[in-house]
Amino acid sequence: MNNEILLALSIIVIYGSVLLMYRYFGRTGLFCWTAIATILANIEVLRVVEAFGVEQTLGNVLFASTFLVTDILSEKDGARVAKQAVTLGIVTSLIFIVISQSWLLYSPSESDWAGESFEIIFSNTPRLIFASLIVYAICQRLDVWLYHRWWALTTKLCGDSKRFLWVRNNFSTLISQAINTVLYNLGAFWGIYDTKTLISICIGGYLIFIVTSIADTPVVYMARKISPKEYAQEKGR
Repeated sequence: MNNEILLALSIIVIYGSVLLMYRYFGRTGLFCWTAIATILANIEVLRVVEAFGVEQTLGNVLFASTFLVTDILSEKDGARVAKQAVTLGIVTSLIFIVISQSWLLYSPSESDWAGESFEIIFSNTPRLIFASLIVYAICQRLDVWLYHRWWALTTKLCGDSKRFLWVRNNFSTLISQAINTVLYNLGAFWGIYDTKTLISICIGGYLIFIVTSIADTPVVYMARKISPKEYAQEKGR
């Protein structure tokens, strides 16, 4: 199976998982997804593949799903709850750094077969996650802020707060993702890859983000129609 098909399938599976988490667990499910996606994306980003004619790191779809989460929470619960998800992602990353680095402190036994792989993968983790932390905090909060600024603008222009969800969803994400792509790749991979590869990774990453941003629009529309069980239980109290 080629990389292009795998990337397309990953969008379907990951975005579908976000919807299922929201349907059955409400905002709690989205908070859990944020923690899961943040950890996995920081591991998956170590792999560089070629797809659609350009080199790119994996982890882009998982990371894009955290923007989908904040957009759903912004739409259904407001900026305060969306910012809570961002804070959770930051705290999760910090905890992951501490725990994953503690693994490297253990002295392996003679029968250990995974130690070398752990060293290769997790010795690079702090730089990647610290770069991710800083960029994540900046870009996710920017995304939430832009989402509500676009929402206020379209509401003012048309007098209907329900309309133009696609505008606030796409324009907030595309702007914040452009900044995210440049800042993260420079912070994480400067000095590791040559300039040509780094530019290729940035271009490839942003192309994926364009696709994921457009693809998550119908998902946000579907999420807006979902009434999670968690919300129904809150109303019944």
